[in-house]
Amino acid sequence: MNTSHAKTPLAVLWDFGGVILSSPFEAFNRYEAEAGLPKDFLRGLNARNPDTNAWAKMERSEVSLDGFVTLFEEEARLQGHRVEGLKILQALSGDIRPQMVEALRRCKAAFRVACITNNVKSGEGPGMARSPEKAKAVSEVLSLFEHVVESSKIGLRKPDPKIYQHACDLLGVPPDRCIYLDDLGINLKPARAMGMRTIKVGDPDVAIDELQAMVGIPLRG
Repeated sequence: MNTSHAKTPLAVLWDFGGVILSSPFEAFNRYEAEAGLPKDFLRGLNARNPDTNAWAKMERSEVSLDGFVTLFEEEARLQGHRVEGLKILQALSGDIRPQMVEALRRCKAAFRVACITNNVKSGEGPGMARSPEKAKAVSEVLSLFEHVVESSKIGLRKPDPKIYQHACDLLGVPPDRCIYLDDLGINLKPARAMGMRTIKVGDPDVAIDELQAMVGIPLRG
């Protein structure tokens, strides 16, 4: 019997892109529309060979950004389409969701908080921001976390269970006392298997309602 739901949470773990920041998939869809590509083509490309494709290699820092561009463009070509890898990288940087930042601040006052992000060594800092202003705003949000676990720095990426365990070890909190928010189901699955309560973030306001119900404190300003 799973009794973890009865345990008071001690920590809230957050994905960054698609949770604190708006989803890169929205930007990918805009690029697809502009470039005349089928909708969700890029998402589908990233779902093929998810542990060994260009995306995975970049997030583990196994290839340079130039290397990623070459590999990614080739992967697209093999699926019958031409893409500009550099534009894809630029589409990665989402916009900060103020209501999520407020929820994070309120969680931080009562729980341990950490971020687990699959990211790349590009742009300005871990948020992959494209401008100094955006980079500053992102780094202010990141400074709210006790720990930021970055795939590009530790060579592990979600959904590898080791990256979640690493975050738990840094906080000194067992997985079954954690809540984890991510916008991708594939990344929530291993967290759930380890005993974490999970929230799939689509509409950020709905996710905040779910989180509020789990933590039992008000999360809105």
